[in-house]
Amino acid sequence: MSAAPIDLRSDTVTRPTAAMREAMVRAEVGDDVFGDDTTVNRLQETLAGQLGFEAGLFFPSGTQCNLAALMAHCQRGDEFLVGQEAHTYLHEGGGAAVLGSIQSQPLAQAPDGTIPLASIEAAIKPADDHHVRTRLLALENTIGGKVLPQGHAQEATTLAHRHGLATHLDGARLFNAAVKQQVEARVLVQGFDSVSVCLSKGLGAPVGSVLVGTRALIKEARRWRKVLGGGMRQAGILAAAGLYALEHHVARLAEDHSNAQALAGGLRGLPGLEVEAPETNIVWVNVAAPLAARLVPALAERGVLATGTTRVRFVTHLDVSAADVARAVAVVREVTSPSGC
Repeated sequence: MSAAPIDLRSDTVTRPTAAMREAMVRAEVGDDVFGDDTTVNRLQETLAGQLGFEAGLFFPSGTQCNLAALMAHCQRGDEFLVGQEAHTYLHEGGGAAVLGSIQSQPLAQAPDGTIPLASIEAAIKPADDHHVRTRLLALENTIGGKVLPQGHAQEATTLAHRHGLATHLDGARLFNAAVKQQVEARVLVQGFDSVSVCLSKGLGAPVGSVLVGTRALIKEARRWRKVLGGGMRQAGILAAAGLYALEHHVARLAEDHSNAQALAGGLRGLPGLEVEAPETNIVWVNVAAPLAARLVPALAERGVLATGTTRVRFVTHLDVSAADVARAVAVVREVTSPSGC
């Protein structure tokens, strides 16, 4: 019997553990649209409390969570400033423009994921009827697996507030950043008016994200969640998985980071590969031609799943062990060897 594939495409591919499934089975439920699902309420209150915010709101997906946040902060015809590599600009289907009538102003990012403060300030439009109204600065942490420097976030949000802008953090992998920097997550979100946190990436829940902010902002976001089709009924079954993840899967993210380091170390020096040093659980590998065209398909044939062509991404997570990493390295070595197909 062949070994199960090692899925390094993303940390979204994790499956709930037996203990998480048991928590889901035992969850108390109600109707969340009416606000009486006790497990959903507990998840929202728990995460808001952990991060230092007044309220939270559970969403079925991170994309919808970020979009509702943008729509709660911005009116039709407003603009938000965002890094050109950020998910809210590059990987969420243009929802801000398509569904929110919000213009995005993408800004070039430095190699560490930061946006130069001068670029942020220069992009803020003057109060003039010829210009769109700049209303929001959106940052991301982690971004491409890189941890946003805490000092930069503080400086950027201070700058934004000085110009009357609101601030949003796409914290899909916020807890990866917190574990890497060995600080509480609430330290990394200071200065932001809202934060989205994904439960189904490194934390290992099957579905869901939570938006936290002021009660007024969350009230507005709740309305947009309904408009976007995100109102769920007996959602406590899903929220229970998120609660379990927050209680049991945060500290263990360090294992994913260690496995990513081991993976990068094992791939470094192989012919045709240029490996970028990982900060958290994402390993980026630049692949030379002609290997780029065949690397990912050849790995898949041998039971190792990744994404990309000339720049390949490997993501470690809850379902990837140190032994899996060793096996993945061996497979890549085989494929990149002179005799590899």
